Amino acid sequence: MFNRNMAKNNTSETASVNIIGAGTSLEGDVTTNGDMRIDGSLTGTINVKGKLVVGPSGSVQGEIICQNADVFGTIKGKIGVAELLSLKSSAKLTGDIITNKIAIEPGAIFSGSCSMGGVIKDIKSGTAEKAQLTEKTA
Repeated sequence: MFNRNMAKNNTSETASVNIIGAGTSLEGDVTTNGDMRIDGSLTGTINVKGKLVVGPSGSVQGEIICQNADVFGTIKGKIGVAELLSLKSSAKLTGDIITNKIAIEPGAIFSGSCSMGGVIKDIKSGTAEKAQLTEKTA
């Protein structure tokens, strides 16, 4: 009745928005081709091909790789953003930042190191960045 191949093709082309709601707590690695919003807490590695939003009640502990990010909540760990990282006035970020551009509003708290500009040309996946790091250290 349904063409399974057609359904598969449509879902792979359509970007989705994933939400971790307030009061929800997750542990593990998350990978998505779409956008993601976190209002709960997540511990682990996050790889988002689109935009990541960490809401005011959101908390992330671990490594983040994404295209763009708006942070209103708390992040503890390393974050790699291919384009623009925006730290809003309520943001608290402890860890290392690698990004092309950064916007920090007054009131945001950042503790760690930041590498900007030509450091990252394009983050397509976390494995590409990890492969570069492995080559340099080996």
